Amino acid sequence: MIADNPQGGSILDAEGLKCPLPVLRARKAIKSLAIGAELTVSATDPAAPKDFKVFCEQAGHELVASTEADGVFTFVLRRGR
Repeated sequence: MIADNPQGGSILDAEGLKCPLPVLRARKAIKSLAIGAELTVSATDPAAPKDFKVFCEQAGHELVASTEADGVFTFVLRRGR
């Protein structure tokens, strides 16, 4: 589910989803954003850090931040092209 972030951008909750679903949902969500807009994604899949790094490199987006707390990974993506 995509929601607006009070600090700006959009939020995607991909917790509980297994690879490749978090990245596939993020790909779909980021397409609806303007270039330069940010998408914050939360995911619990252990493969997510590597998957989001590769996704951003291949799709031309910027991985602004990647953090982990209590098994939940949070990624901030900035839409590129």
